[in-house]
Amino acid sequence: MKKLFSVVFVGLNLILFSQKRPDLSKIIDSIAQANWTTANTVLDSIDTETLSNIKVIKKGDTIIFKDRPQLSLQDMPITPYSMFNTVEAQRWFIFGQNSLVFNQSSFSNWYAGGNDNIGVIGKVNYNFNYKTGKHFLENNVQLGYGFVTSTGQSTRKTEDYINLSSNYGYELGSNYYISTGFQFASQFGAGYNYSLTPDPTYDDRVSKFMAPGYLNLGLGISYNPNDNFQLVMRPINGKFTFVLDPHLQQAGKFGLERDGQSMRTELGAMVNATYRINIMKDMTLLNKLNLFSNYLEHFERVDVAYSAALNMKFNRFITTVVTFDMVYDHDQIAGLQTKQTLGVGLTYNFGFKLERDKNSKIINPFIK
Repeated sequence: MKKLFSVVFVGLNLILFSQKRPDLSKIIDSIAQANWTTANTVLDSIDTETLSNIKVIKKGDTIIFKDRPQLSLQDMPITPYSMFNTVEAQRWFIFGQNSLVFNQSSFSNWYAGGNDNIGVIGKVNYNFNYKTGKHFLENNVQLGYGFVTSTGQSTRKTEDYINLSSNYGYELGSNYYISTGFQFASQFGAGYNYSLTPDPTYDDRVSKFMAPGYLNLGLGISYNPNDNFQLVMRPINGKFTFVLDPHLQQAGKFGLERDGQSMRTELGAMVNATYRINIMKDMTLLNKLNLFSNYLEHFERVDVAYSAALNMKFNRFITTVVTFDMVYDHDQIAGLQTKQTLGVGLTYNFGFKLERDKNSKIINPFIK
């Protein structure tokens, strides 16, 4: 009986192990794959796109493109907001604007009368900015000179300025920056009062290079929430007025307190605001306002300098510019000074348009 039971037991085991048992895990995987293939959809056709082969260099937590894509031209100066909101691992930011505005009139047997004349105004505006980490340095150069020549009259100056500035800043967060630096302003050539001296000589000059010259040194804070608005507030600001021409060193001129004085020093507060309005495509209005109040003398006499420039761009090179300048400086004249110009000319800009990611500073992959 035991032998019979053993034979039956061995036979049943042979029958059971000789059967092919299905691989349940493979069956489950195949069913899941079939369902995924059926349900899978093409999202934004991304399965047909391929990533381009871009060589990158990783330095710490920064990714730098070795061969970065071509960027388009920028048509406005670089601001701290521009520098700190670019996804480019870039340190130097350069902007340049060159313009030549001219007007001309000629007459021949014209009954109403008139004199032949030609006028030219040349201007340059350069930005050389540098950024590293939370530190940045702004350097700006603005130069302008213009004249008009009419038959029967001497050549007369219509524009003349030198404006240089350098500003160091440190990002505090939320578009606020520590701001410290200098601004220098003067002119190239001698200036004359043509209403008093229609045909002036050099002895009739009322101004010249460094007579006057203005230097502002200050410390404060700046706010720059976007490319179109910037506010600089300096509660500590020194203003130095230079008159280096002995002929013009007279008491009362440019705030001089005595004859022969070559420099006047003031300590006060300065506010500088820039606001750009994009009226429509290729038409912008640039407003600049500068305020200064002297702590040491006549605090209520605020020096005001306002300028507005309406730029109407016909194409990349031809632009119509209307400018208006207003100055009130009691040390110069106890009255309001105004100047207005209109001209059509050639303008050439160079620089880079900065590619930004407003939500973060993460570099997104480029897709072919």
